[in-house]
Amino acid sequence: MRNFDFAPLYRSTVGFDQIANLMDRVATNDVAQNSYPPYNIEKLDDESYRISIAVAGFSDADLSVEVREKSLIVSARKADDANEKTYLHRGIATRAFERRFHLADHVQVTGATHVDGMLNIDLERQVPEALKPRQIQIASASAGAIEKDVVDAKSVN
Repeated sequence: MRNFDFAPLYRSTVGFDQIANLMDRVATNDVAQNSYPPYNIEKLDDESYRISIAVAGFSDADLSVEVREKSLIVSARKADDANEKTYLHRGIATRAFERRFHLADHVQVTGATHVDGMLNIDLERQVPEALKPRQIQIASASAGAIEKDVVDAKSVN
């Protein structure tokens, strides 16, 4: 595994330590561990996203969707029915899992649906008005100076 030194980044930037933390998380995740269950992330429009997770064999009661500390945590636990059934071939994996998604600032989970073996989680970026870009009116320095000169001239006379 390759380790990266982010010290030069820290010396010349302020507030970008989250990028380094994100890269560390990505580098340390085991690919085999993150292959089950399969999922898609869709961008529906500029501010809306959907995570679709294939959860065949799980009921609504088996699934859990939780938001904790800027992370979306999806988990499932299924009661073991191996004693009740005899399988000749078992290809549908219904093993327990936990999948985490790190949420960006101002991204909120707006809902979740479970239809036809797919768990769909809708997310939306809700940026507060105070953080949205705004246009700043530029006052002309020369116009202000002219008005001041006129006032000064009147007070002298």
